Amino acid sequence: MTTQQNAPEEFQRAVKSISSVAFREELTVRVIDSPSGVAPYSYALAADVLIAEHEHESQHGTGRFILLYDPEEPESWGGSFRVVAYAQAPLEADIGLDPFLANVAWSWLVDALATRKAEYFNPSGTATRILSTGFGELEDAGDGAQIELRASWSPASSEMGDQADAWGELLCMLAGLPPTAEAVSLTARRRERG
Repeated sequence: MTTQQNAPEEFQRAVKSISSVAFREELTVRVIDSPSGVAPYSYALAADVLIAEHEHESQHGTGRFILLYDPEEPESWGGSFRVVAYAQAPLEADIGLDPFLANVAWSWLVDALATRKAEYFNPSGTATRILSTGFGELEDAGDGAQIELRASWSPASSEMGDQADAWGELLCMLAGLPPTAEAVSLTARRRERG
């Protein structure tokens, strides 16, 4: 479900703060249907990283940002809000073999949140490296890799714009773009699969 007319004011303020974010120009962000049954109120965004190359656009990464709100304050959340985020980007196969890649991806999320002063607690998540080899009609695609980051955390306030902005920054960093704020990035080389 998305913003509901009868939603509590605190949730409506949080959604409004997300709606006011000016995401990076490389991101195409849209509101999507959020999952039902997870929380009484939720709001979700999807984004794709699109970079102009050779007069066309190609996808370099994708992600989801879901804001959950439960006025009953579930014990595991430690408050009434919880953010669930997903980010994925293709990489060169040799970068996918890097044993520190998962740690770097998680640190980029933490750095993006810190740079935007997005306070949070109770973080959890996984970073997954995916290696692939094409066969049959995909044999020409060769080897490839992807990084996926799934994370959740409890925001420390109902100001969610900084939380969503940090997620957008993470998406761009995973796609190999330099950070916009003062943060360190190991720019990953990417590989188009096709």
